[in-house]
Amino acid sequence: MLRILLFLGTNVAILAMLSVTMRILGVDRVLEESGGLNLNALLIMSAVVGFAGSFISLFISKWMAKSSMGVQIIDQPANPTERWLLDTVKKLADEAGVGMPEVGIFPSPSPNAFATGWNRNDSLVAVSAGLLQNMNADEVEAVLGHEISHVANGDMVTLTLIQGVVNTFVFFLSRIIGHVVDRAVFGNREGYGPGYFITSLVAQFILGILAMMIVAWFSRWREFRADAGSAMLTGREKMIAALRRLQQAEPEPLPDEMAAFGIAGKGLHELFASHPPLEKRIEALQQMT
Repeated sequence: MLRILLFLGTNVAILAMLSVTMRILGVDRVLEESGGLNLNALLIMSAVVGFAGSFISLFISKWMAKSSMGVQIIDQPANPTERWLLDTVKKLADEAGVGMPEVGIFPSPSPNAFATGWNRNDSLVAVSAGLLQNMNADEVEAVLGHEISHVANGDMVTLTLIQGVVNTFVFFLSRIIGHVVDRAVFGNREGYGPGYFITSLVAQFILGILAMMIVAWFSRWREFRADAGSAMLTGREKMIAALRRLQQAEPEPLPDEMAAFGIAGKGLHELFASHPPLEKRIEALQQMT
């Protein structure tokens, strides 16, 4: 499965649900005006639907993470490891100028971590049990620096805006394609028939795949930024060592909803990969001045 964006699975589901709901409620009829297409109304509705799905995904991202990953939030440290984890995140958050995130551990033997949340001062940083077991303190600190850098860079909000823009154009263009096919192929002149609805959904799916490439490109670009941020916070050699450890460990994939905010990830094809290859990330760090 293509492991691409933080909330991609949630976002696509919400977008599809809104599309079907509007069709059932007859809202699509606002697009028709004397047998033509009201492009202004369509664009406004596309933006509402496109950004609604994206922002809903953003605002429920922490809840989704806790539910889907089984994250146990550390309220009171139960052992020295949890105390060290809280203290390290607090130190890095202060250095990066962001509010103290919630900190949690999720039950996975594979070394991984992610950050999510709707703003810089209300975020969640979670690490796997396998990360704590398989990495030394310097390497874990570098991974935490990477995730804090995601928070400090505002990656969650930026990704939401980019996703909202591509959602808008996917919805907009799919309805135009549905309109043209319904008129030219099925010969409808008044109202919309099943051809419009089916064609619009098929076009939305195909255009959605193309849009995923755009968001995946941004996801890969911001991984380099987060690596550089960690190098600034914790030291370049620590971050390089952490990435080399990940090369040896072959981390298991995070669920689709969280993949883009993880420390490591692979895609079936470079165009859809949420993360650059680890060797390229190491090379970029080695070339930092």
